[in-house]
Amino acid sequence: MIHDTITVFPPAALEQAARVAAVLRDHDDYLVCAHANPDGDAAGSMAATGWLLHALGKRFLLYNSSGLPAYLDWLPLPGRVHTQLSPLPFTPRAAVVLDCGDARRVGEELAALLPPAPDALPCLNIDHHLGNPMFGTLGNWVAPECAATAQLVAYVAHAAGVPLSGALAENIGLALLTDTGGFSHGNTSPQVLALAAHLAEQGLNFSRLREQLEKQWSEARMRLWGRLMQDVAVHRKGTVALAAVPYALFAETGATREDLEGLVEMLRRLKSVKAAILLREDVPGVCKFSLRSSGTVDVRAAAVTLGGGGHTNAAGGMLRRPLEAAVKTVLHAVCAELDAEGI
Repeated sequence: MIHDTITVFPPAALEQAARVAAVLRDHDDYLVCAHANPDGDAAGSMAATGWLLHALGKRFLLYNSSGLPAYLDWLPLPGRVHTQLSPLPFTPRAAVVLDCGDARRVGEELAALLPPAPDALPCLNIDHHLGNPMFGTLGNWVAPECAATAQLVAYVAHAAGVPLSGALAENIGLALLTDTGGFSHGNTSPQVLALAAHLAEQGLNFSRLREQLEKQWSEARMRLWGRLMQDVAVHRKGTVALAAVPYALFAETGATREDLEGLVEMLRRLKSVKAAILLREDVPGVCKFSLRSSGTVDVRAAAVTLGGGGHTNAAGGMLRRPLEAAVKTVLHAVCAELDAEGI
């Protein structure tokens, strides 16, 4: 039993959750999507919403422009994840967009059908990113104080009378684990732990979930990490660590982009480091950057100056420039933010 002073389902959150649940009941033929190149929260919140709609007797399909990463191939899904909008089993009449700080993050094909596009597909926007532009036409529930978007999905399920157990709970648990760094990041609030305890009380085995999530390494991934660890650059008197991944290195090691998952968090473990940077060259001239920090250091502020976004301690974005130029640009932005914060 959760301690009386900690509420698993906060009343204020449940009021909003009830409104979202009412919207879900009022429509049908849903397209459920999350941001491209999904992490655990994007994948977990998308699948959990699918299971919720299944419990409500709604017709739905799951969509992600890049599909789910291989390390999540064990995730219990309520249906196939479509990567293209044609052909589809039916024509969607509403969309649920999850974990997207901006509608463009779903990918170009679907973004063209979402607000503010003419004749846009009606959509419900559920997210926890700062700076979300509230693009939902059926409703917006954006709660930056929550650790994961799936935390909101859990509240909606409870408000709708759907038990947080089985596959639904497993997907929510995955999202909580990944977005809190295994309940170790600064966003691990009492509410997160109370929800995790409730999931455990309902039968979710977090130990097994963690093993499924982590025991996914290939030999190629091990060798990729080894190469990158040797070449980590430390800047600004040891306060900034940076790893850059050229496009050619993937072919050389046999690794994939997914094999970089978790590397930037590892850079943050250096004792003197205040901010960690990972730059990945997806194709020549296009780079993705991921930023991590601890405590009050705001890497989101640096990401925003580069057209990205995220959270205080975890942010990122894309740059259309060669890797060497991208390294200089991101490093300058992060160092400027640390200077501004007097760190």
